[in-house]
Amino acid sequence: MTKKILITGGAGFIGSHVVRFMVNKYPDYHIFNLDKLTYAGNLANLKDIENKFNYTFIYGDIVDANFIMKLFAENNFDGVIHLAAESHVDRSIVNPTDFIYTNIVGTVNLLNAAKEIWKKNDYKNKLFYHISTDEVYGSLNDTGYFTEDTPYAPRSPYSASKASSDHLVRAYYHTYRLPIIITNCSNNYGPFQFPEKL
Repeated sequence: MTKKILITGGAGFIGSHVVRFMVNKYPDYHIFNLDKLTYAGNLANLKDIENKFNYTFIYGDIVDANFIMKLFAENNFDGVIHLAAESHVDRSIVNPTDFIYTNIVGTVNLLNAAKEIWKKNDYKNKLFYHISTDEVYGSLNDTGYFTEDTPYAPRSPYSASKASSDHLVRAYYHTYRLPIIITNCSNNYGPFQFPEKL
């Protein structure tokens, strides 16, 4: 049976690389790329795979709860790789509300849809993979490093919104037993990156 994987934010910098990797590496998976195509999303990043048989692009906003629930009900995804986020510290200082909606409300909408649709089969063979940031740990001094045990100490609306989403993802594991993984990226850079991001 073909596995269906939903990748949110798949037209962005990191997301486009993840989508390309999954489409090419796992031809027996069908990859659904959900993106709102904001300033940092660009389908030109995926020109080389846009016509692959195991790839579907979906235009949409994770903040729209009804749309997300319908999408899950129609496709019964086997997994979610959640990359969609507002992700720039300076922008979060100017307009924090966008970060609250996308990073917190959008994540909750995905969690609710996964919980409702997946619980019918007791979450068997399902996974919600949440991509976070090292920004949730605060600021480093001149030396040192973060580990998974570093206490959360967000210092901007961006990092606070991502910390909130991390806590919610963990809460859905502890409250509903939703199968989850959280990773915290640090200083990613490379092709297709929007210029302000590094």
